[in-house]
Amino acid sequence: MPSGTNQFEPGRSGNPNGRPKGSRNRSTKALEAIFDGESEALTRRVIELALDGDTVALRMCMDRLMPVRKDRPITFTLPEIETAADLTKATKALLRGVADGEITPSEAAELSKLVDAHTKAIEAVDLATRLSALEQATGGKR
Repeated sequence: MPSGTNQFEPGRSGNPNGRPKGSRNRSTKALEAIFDGESEALTRRVIELALDGDTVALRMCMDRLMPVRKDRPITFTLPEIETAADLTKATKALLRGVADGEITPSEAAELSKLVDAHTKAIEAVDLATRLSALEQATGGKR
């Protein structure tokens, strides 16, 4: 093969299937081999450091015992949203929920995204229905 040329065609991967799922890279395997048999001693040492007041070790232990929750289910009742006009009822309920401390502002923001997506779906169905009615009324002529 001449120098400066690539053995693969441009835009085409040499491994089109990619890396197999669940496979680990060499550095991960090497670290596992190094720590193999030492994990119990290392864990005990981190716990001892935490008990002695090492804040980094303490944080490491606490993160393992009680990881930060990314999400939690919430119980919050929104009014029915059947038309785009119902959107104001939903946003009013979200504002009231935040004001009353029933939900957090970030939870309200996430729920607002769902309300918005639902409203767009309603609008899309409404538009398709109206378009279909117009096509039927005009006999499908353009």
